[in-house]
Amino acid sequence: MQKNNPTVSRAWCFYDWANSVYSLVITSTIFPIYFSAVARNPDGTGVVDFLGFGLESSVLFTYAISAAFLIIAALSPFLTAIADYSGRKKLFMRLFCYLGAFSCAGLFFFTRETFTSSVVLFVLATIGYSGSIVFYNAYLPEIATEDQYDRLSARGFSMGYIGSVLLLILNLAMIMKPQWFGIAAENTSLPPRIAFLSTGIWWFVFAQYSFYHLPGNVYARKPKGSWILNGFKELKHVLEQVKGLPLLKRFLLAYFFYNMGVQTVMYLAAIFGEVELRLPSEVLILTVLIIQLVAVAGAYAFSRLSARVGNIRALVMAVLIWIGICIGAYFTYSEFQFYALAAVVGSVMGGIQSLSRSTYSKLILATTVDHASFFSFYDVTEKVSIVLGTLAYGMIAYYTGSMRYSILALITFFVLGLLFLLLVRSKNALEAQPKSIQTAHK
Repeated sequence: MQKNNPTVSRAWCFYDWANSVYSLVITSTIFPIYFSAVARNPDGTGVVDFLGFGLESSVLFTYAISAAFLIIAALSPFLTAIADYSGRKKLFMRLFCYLGAFSCAGLFFFTRETFTSSVVLFVLATIGYSGSIVFYNAYLPEIATEDQYDRLSARGFSMGYIGSVLLLILNLAMIMKPQWFGIAAENTSLPPRIAFLSTGIWWFVFAQYSFYHLPGNVYARKPKGSWILNGFKELKHVLEQVKGLPLLKRFLLAYFFYNMGVQTVMYLAAIFGEVELRLPSEVLILTVLIIQLVAVAGAYAFSRLSARVGNIRALVMAVLIWIGICIGAYFTYSEFQFYALAAVVGSVMGGIQSLSRSTYSKLILATTVDHASFFSFYDVTEKVSIVLGTLAYGMIAYYTGSMRYSILALITFFVLGLLFLLLVRSKNALEAQPKSIQTAHK
């Protein structure tokens, strides 16, 4: 297949446009706030009963995220190996996409009476989102040449930020002005539940453009015998290759630690604002909008920065800024300070995400055809780091009674990530102005 095809590249980026509404509406804004409101008892406490356990709602939220990512981290290596062997990467991506979209739509029925089943749907939506992403990411080295990785990765994230903001604005209008949509003002639960339904529909509908144009079997692989058995053999083969790539292993260790901090902040920022700062929902959602809009510019800015100073140096700069963000968050007490912090988060959020994906693509052997399997290691690293990060955040908050101490703990993750990044030394495409494809790591 010819690389850098404009139609295929656009279709790949468009999946970010389709699925990012989950990240914004479900993970970061409307769902966490609605979740806390539904869980709040008449006496003002947030302790809920879930499968016989009494848990604080904010702690249950973090545990639900952790459970979802733990499940997908366990499944991902085997499913990607099967997908590589069978040449059915797009099929697996589609199945996870539909699981996530339909689960989001099912949250339309989220009420106090359906609390337990709705938490399960939230977990399934998270599994669908994270499961589809690993196959989506694996397309990057297959559809583009290495000199385009940073730019195309940034373009995908930027499209995701823009698309999700558009749907969020529509949903916010419905929540704040329900009468414009023929909804009675006293029916406060309907607008957010419609937001969950619209998220599922948006994700499902716009993903069809990506599925139509993305290639189904890039290397025209013709599987023979058992997909499952040969998938395990494929995974073993890729694992042996990964063991022989020291730079890739060091980068995964760095990514593991700094991603613990990045993802935990992204998933729990709204909960922090509500619990610690007592900010109203409008302020929290406006804050996330600021983050998303600034992140568009941040993704492109770090793409250009990497061309000037190299991927690793650009990532080091981003991690240093994240350490400053954690220190700033600990001392944040006012609404204005929260807005300022959000702007800084946005400036590095898109950059560190898009650059991490493209950096990993550059570290994969140029001769491999098992991109999904290689990206499963990236995906597992990401998911396990989210599991441990959110668990640590929730447990520290639970035992100390304050999320501020959890924020301080994140600094440790970023420092460890920084130290491992500094060990990724290379005279190849990770340096400024990459010109050739790396085929071996020394």
